[in-house]
Amino acid sequence: MKVEILTTPDCSNCNVVERMLDEMGISYEVIDITKEPEYLQKYSIFTAPAVLIDEKLEFIGIPKMEEVAEKLKLS
Repeated sequence: MKVEILTTPDCSNCNVVERMLDEMGISYEVIDITKEPEYLQKYSIFTAPAVLIDEKLEFIGIPKMEEVAEKLKLS
């Protein structure tokens, strides 16, 4: 399972999502959308963070830990 976080520089909400995934023991890749704008076109997002699971947009903003666990089948 591939998890990616679409972020922007100095995004405090992005840091919250990264810490939550770290606490859950989930590995992920951080993608700075200011350096890779093709993600904006592909997923039509206008705010960060966004969480992709297996290249599918699952969350925009800060999801609840339970929601992430459910999507990743951890619960």
